[in-house]
Amino acid sequence: MGHNGKSPVTQIQHARAGVITDAMRRVADKEELPPELVRDEVARGRLVIPANVNHLAGRLDPMGIGKMCTVKINANIGNSAVTSDIEKELEKLHLAVHYGADTVMDLSTGGEIDRIRGAIIEDSTVPIGTVPIYQAVTQANRIEELTPDDFVGMIEHQAQQGTDYQTIHAGILLEYLPLTTERLTGIVSRGGSIMAQWMFYHHRQNPMYERFDDICDIFTCYDVTFSLGDSLRPGCLADASDEAQFAELRTLGELTRRARERGCQVMVEGPGHVPMDQIQMNAEKQQEWCDEAPFYTLGPLVTDIAPGYDHITSAIGAAMIGWYGASLLCYVTPKEHLGLPDVDDVRQGVIAYKIAAHAADVAKGHPGARRRDDELSRARYDFDWQRQFDLSLDPETARRMHDETLGHDVFKHAEFCSMCGPKFCSMQISRHLGEEGYKRVHAEELKLEETRGK
Repeated sequence: MGHNGKSPVTQIQHARAGVITDAMRRVADKEELPPELVRDEVARGRLVIPANVNHLAGRLDPMGIGKMCTVKINANIGNSAVTSDIEKELEKLHLAVHYGADTVMDLSTGGEIDRIRGAIIEDSTVPIGTVPIYQAVTQANRIEELTPDDFVGMIEHQAQQGTDYQTIHAGILLEYLPLTTERLTGIVSRGGSIMAQWMFYHHRQNPMYERFDDICDIFTCYDVTFSLGDSLRPGCLADASDEAQFAELRTLGELTRRARERGCQVMVEGPGHVPMDQIQMNAEKQQEWCDEAPFYTLGPLVTDIAPGYDHITSAIGAAMIGWYGASLLCYVTPKEHLGLPDVDDVRQGVIAYKIAAHAADVAKGHPGARRRDDELSRARYDFDWQRQFDLSLDPETARRMHDETLGHDVFKHAEFCSMCGPKFCSMQISRHLGEEGYKRVHAEELKLEETRGK
């Protein structure tokens, strides 16, 4: 039996009971792992399978997030109070999944939020995450008017809708607020700032923290995975790895243990903006303090000076933190800090993060991670252009860029591209050298055999 004598519902409860669920088998199949290993990792809390029972009954194709799995990426979509279009959000969802997003978060803050989220969940084969505090705020005139019941009620409402994981801002405590006063950019988490404003106004402890057991009970009913929010993540390099960030991280470790005890799956969110020399240390602290719960990071961005290119500045940090132990990387688009991403921004963000996640898998020596790289390299050396396109993360872009200068079909079989032309292709020269060398060695071997025969 599960917590409070109830039958197991969550993946971690099933795993602890020794059961290998269909979802675990599906993850094992995708990751090329033994089902028993997946079960054991879920039982330990090192692997989570975000799969709300209501979404699992629909189109969801279960996937795993954790140390033994490939590094996964998340794409954020959602409208704002300024722009609201359900068709646009569904287009973003389909495009993100097409290019390889493993999960999608609906961060809608305006318009018909319930209708948009319902359509996204119904249409999605990947897990859907949310930040319930956003919708709670939209339904109140002022943040201060919200009650603890309002926060918890919205969490339950979204769990019933079928959300597979939720960001819960339970780690920012009243006593941590003074630690942010000397920061260059203060509190940059939207949910964190909302929670801080509520606590400051009422001079009361965080209701998410005080009602944490109630939230756990909701999550065990639907198997919603916790994504413990990093409300005090650094918003610039100057604030990275400060006292406020690490005070909250210790509390997230405490909450991780409490949630697991009550039969919940848990991920822990992380920074933010972090210089490269601090990334490994951040990953190691999270793994130590949070008992190896899967680490879900936004980037991190490794420099603050490139608005419009933050999909690049963050993908550098994402590749590194994936190598050092993060299991889920939340993409950053070129529009980060500038505006609401459109469809093309979503595409660019997903591709940048697929590169980062794959680079991390290769660096970690994940079994089979380099298989595709080696296949593409072989196709490149063989001048098999079509095979190169097919193996690319973004085949359409690879094909378009090749065809911009050599568009005729005859050049799909040419032993050169427009970079070097027909006379200066290093691979062509190298290949011919190899062929000539083989002929010469073979001729010398024949001559030696003839000499011996005489």
